Amino acid sequence: MAKRTAPNADHGTLPSREAILAFIAESTTKVGKREIAKAFGLKGADKLELKRLLAELKDEGAVEKDRSGLRKAGRLPPVLVADIDSRDRDGELLARPAQWDAEAGPAPKILVMVPRGRRSGALPAPGIGDRALLRVEPDREAPGRYIGRVVKLIGRNKAEVLGIYRALEKGGGRILPVDKRAQGREIAIPPGQEGEATDGDLVTVALARDTRFGLPQGRVKERLGAINSEKAVSLIALHAHGIPHVFPREVLAEAEQAAPAGMENREDWRDAPLVTIDPPDAKDHDDAVMAVPDADPANPGGFVVTVAIADVAAYVRPGSALDREALARGNSVYFPDRVVPMLPERISNDLCSLRPAEDRPAIAVRLVIGADGRKKRHSFHRVMMRSAAKLAYAQAQAAIDGQPDDVTRPLLGTVLRPLWEAYRAMASARDLRGPLALDLPERKVILDAEGRVDRVIVPERLEAHRLIEEFMIQANVAAAETLEEKAQALIYRVHDEPSLEKMRALGEVLASIGIKLPKEGVLRPSLFNRILGLVDGTEHQIFINEVVLRSQAQAVYAPENVGHFGLALRRYAHFTSPIRRYADLVVHRALIRALRLGPDGLPDMSAGELAEVGQQISNAERRAMAAERETIDRLIAQHLADRVGATFAGQISGATRAGLFVKLTETGADGFVPVSTLGADYFRLEEGRHALVGERTGETFRLGDRVTVRLVEAAPVAGALRFEVVSEGARGAPGPRRGPRPGRPSPQRREGLTKRRGKRA
Repeated sequence: MAKRTAPNADHGTLPSREAILAFIAESTTKVGKREIAKAFGLKGADKLELKRLLAELKDEGAVEKDRSGLRKAGRLPPVLVADIDSRDRDGELLARPAQWDAEAGPAPKILVMVPRGRRSGALPAPGIGDRALLRVEPDREAPGRYIGRVVKLIGRNKAEVLGIYRALEKGGGRILPVDKRAQGREIAIPPGQEGEATDGDLVTVALARDTRFGLPQGRVKERLGAINSEKAVSLIALHAHGIPHVFPREVLAEAEQAAPAGMENREDWRDAPLVTIDPPDAKDHDDAVMAVPDADPANPGGFVVTVAIADVAAYVRPGSALDREALARGNSVYFPDRVVPMLPERISNDLCSLRPAEDRPAIAVRLVIGADGRKKRHSFHRVMMRSAAKLAYAQAQAAIDGQPDDVTRPLLGTVLRPLWEAYRAMASARDLRGPLALDLPERKVILDAEGRVDRVIVPERLEAHRLIEEFMIQANVAAAETLEEKAQALIYRVHDEPSLEKMRALGEVLASIGIKLPKEGVLRPSLFNRILGLVDGTEHQIFINEVVLRSQAQAVYAPENVGHFGLALRRYAHFTSPIRRYADLVVHRALIRALRLGPDGLPDMSAGELAEVGQQISNAERRAMAAERETIDRLIAQHLADRVGATFAGQISGATRAGLFVKLTETGADGFVPVSTLGADYFRLEEGRHALVGERTGETFRLGDRVTVRLVEAAPVAGALRFEVVSEGARGAPGPRRGPRPGRPSPQRREGLTKRRGKRA
């Protein structure tokens, strides 16, 4: 193998940032600190300086690191796993990375090179539906695309496609994929391969060996039901994301055989007036709270707050069928028409649901709070409890506001008021801590009896909600602190600070509306809170809150602690929802082991094994969020399908060369306005202003602008809406003339295209 050297390297001197980035970008093999030092001839102190410089580049988001080494941000590693999913116009295979961060933009396409004249013993020819290990490099003829060569085929035609079956008169049919990326790429179903599918059914399709040209072919594997059925929309998300939603027999059998936990290794807390406070439609209740004034004279004006959490570890033992299934699911998934639970109902809605007047096992934490709201100390206990009442948020709030009912009236003085008094003290400490204070309306889709969208509402945000949230946060902090003190390995909930790259992007957005990004040495949530305060009550409030949210790093689960930036906490672990999050179950087991609360604690696990679990449940969380979001999109698109032609108020949430993204005020639905529909002018993207500007008139459509749009098309299956703007943009200086409008060919080219298309026709 030829020795690789850095281009134009001045050996023996520290290279510039630009030279390092160029070297990483152009490398087709693994790159790390050692390779860079060797290429540039660095030794001694220069190696230490190189280490510091690489750390800066990673912090800024300019480079990324994984097992394949360093690479320029947004670039693919030299070797990766990819899914071959389509062909280009010339019949060549195209693939996409099997793993890709959606926040980095659309996944790049990889042109899969298949050697001609294959010799005996060579790798089998790849095809659509295969998963392959590829060696990739940038395609110099097509910026943004890659060329990939197959190293190994990992899965042979195992990919499934979810789509709508359309029957043909002559037999067989066509599949319209539900995946937005695949819209327009139909799949042919030959006669005899349609299974039990009828026209309009939602089906899964196994892709068959495809021909080089023409439509890919497949066979119907499973009929899931009519697309307009009550459950079809969430079924699309479940199958599209591979979310387990049917419990295996052995899991259900294990759950049914579980016997109620006894008093062994437990304290008797059944007389403690713990209450649950949940949404009115909650089916399981996994947390209960209480507060009393602290009788310790050393803590005048303080409180003892208790948070009790259902003891799921008593029923779900490590390595059991229940445990394996819970890890595979990672978390419960919530759709408007259904919940896909992490655990069977026998566990989540029965044995571990803290029902009133019924004995239930729990792990509880007592928090001693000072009059200033700060936690002084805490202790964990494995207990048997008996909930004193099941309350809804609005019900508890009404009692505090002077409107108690028959359930809350007896609890008002002894249970509810002490809870609120303790919370208000804790809230003052929270405000001093300064966590990120985003104000984004949480829309809830309400379905009618037939499973269709009835309305979209924004539930009222009550003090009762904030009370429970703050109590849960402090319980989570206590869990992390205890496990650290006991030197017990755990999975943290970590949230890193935003990268410099995202901060620069945020600064550009703020500058486009006349706000300068404040500068401060250490990045803190208070910086973002000051920004949010500047737009509070203005027309930019909602979209700037969303932009700030997008600027944040993704919170994940990991055994290494980097703190929680958004909550302004040094250490944080999820402890309070083991019914619906596997991470919390791991923390419960860790506490049981560290505090010697029973034999069912966390088994011996290496740091690598914990990291793997953290990665798996982080992926499951992202999967659930995507499925929930896409289901809402599809439901609202279905809801608006019969309102094509109607006009709506909205706000521009994104500006690209291809057009505008608009968020509707009424439903929060997102849709797209193609640039070709904006009018007779040529509109060009001015990236610094995040705006499309007309060359001739200067008419401007800018991020955050209020607009009126007309609904042109609604595609419920894809969850996509297409609009046209009917209001006028702001007037400004005409944009620069640089040739034909993006997305629309010049008059001369249009004429040539018309002639060629005519010949083909």
